[in-house]
Parts: sequence; structure tokens; C-alpha cells
Amino acid sequence: MSTQNKNGRKTTADIKKMKMQKEKITMLTAYDYGISSILDECDVDIILVGDSLGMVVLGYDTTLPVTMEDMLHHTKAVSRAAHNTLIIADMPFLSYQVSVQTALANAGRFLQEADAQAVKLEGGREYAETVQKIVLTGIPVMAHLGLTPQSIHQLGGYKVQGKNEDAARKIIEDAKIMEEAGAFSLVLECVPEKLAHEITNSLAIPTIGIGAGVHCDGQVLVINDMLGMYDKLTPKHVKKYANLNSDIKKAVNTYITEVKNGSFPDSNHSFK
Repeated sequence: MSTQNKNGRKTTADIKKMKMQKEKITMLTAYDYGISSILDECDVDIILVGDSLGMVVLGYDTTLPVTMEDMLHHTKAVSRAAHNTLIIADMPFLSYQVSVQTALANAGRFLQEADAQAVKLEGGREYAETVQKIVLTGIPVMAHLGLTPQSIHQLGGYKVQGKNEDAARKIIEDAKIMEEAGAFSLVLECVPEKLAHEITNSLAIPTIGIGAGVHCDGQVLVINDMLGMYDKLTPKHVKKYANLNSDIKKAVNTYITEVKNGSFPDSNHSFK
């Protein structure tokens, strides 16, 4: 059983305590009531309402078109379902980059309107002041370094980050800066395993890896990827624990066949 506060819902303090106790942290994305209910019952430690919903739910090619209203809408649905899990909402593109004041106002909306318990934002030292101000206001922040999808055009694609010495040093420095700014945890996406290990050992706050190897304090995957529902892109770091794409197609095709041939509905599914 995972670490949990006495009132039921896991907190950011519980997540930090898990690192101290060397207990691995589990995080999955969710975007709706149904999946969130299941994850909550399974005792996942953290549900991330990721801006990845832009791709796997809304059909965009990147996360960039996702708006605050999109994120609030889906976070509200998740928070209605999950009562034991820590809920973190992604701050979408341009919701925190414009100014510290805009970032603070938008971060506050996730807690005030959507019942999230924390927010996540991408970037390093350039957002240290932003993170510090948000945290000082009482809003927990999860940082995100390495491959940052909102900067995909600047990075030149979905590529592993920190592969050379200078790039690795910058990520290490940014990780420490984010910790000093008050972030309670840090996502490391698509960085070499050795680098993630070094960062994890150097920080007091927990690291959550996605494509960052086994040495992080926890792991996160996009739920649609790990369930085999989204097949447009399958990164190397994704393990498919199910193949729902195939299962759903099989069920739908069977339904179509039975309706066409008149075998559904039968007497068991009709009222007398």
C-alpha cells in the first residue's frame, strides 16, 4: 500500500516522503471521469491531467494548441472521479510563459475552479521566478526538464535531451534551480539513464521519469500509450500493457455484425 495521508487523498508531502522511504512513485495521465475512477481505485499515486490530451484526446499533432479552457474542462472531470489520488494539472502553452502574474492567475484557476492539488510546468532556470512566486502563493509545482513538448519546434523534434556534456550539465543545473525555487518534484523526460540517475541522487525532491531509466524515484506514462489505444506514435520508452485498440475494434466489429444480421438485440436484451 502506498504512502497516504490519514484523510485519504495523497498529498505532495506524501510524494516527497516516498522518496525518503525509497518507495517508487506511480503516475499516469488521465483526462476523463471513467479512466480516472479506475486509476483511483487502483491506488495510482498521482494522476496527471496532461496537455498530452491535445494529441490523444483532441487530435492535434502537438500539445501547442491546448488552451486553459481545455485543461480546466478535463481537470474538472478527473477531479470528480479521483478522491484518493494526487491530481496535478499541466499548465498549457502560453499559460505561464507570458508573465509571472499571468502564470500565477492561471495556476490558481486549476486549484480554485478544477480542484487540482498542484500544477506542472515545463522549463528550467528561465521560469525559476515564476515557480517561486506560484509556490509562495501556496500552489505546489511539479517541474519538467529534458524533452519539453511545448518547445518541440525549438528542440527540432521529439529527441533525447542531455546527450552531450554541456547539455547534461545544463539539465543538472536547471534541476537544482527548480528545487531551490520550491518545486516539490521533477519530471525528467527522454534523458539518458545515467544523467537521470545523477540528478535523482543530487536532489532531495523526487524525480519522475518518462524515458529516463529505472533510477528515477517514480515513473509516468500516457494512459493511452500504455493501454495501446493511441497508435499514431509509439516512442521507445512506452511499454504497452494492453492492446485496447485491437480489442475495441473487435468488439465494435462484432456489434456491427450482430446488428446487421439481427442477432442483437436478442430476448435477453429486450423488454417484454
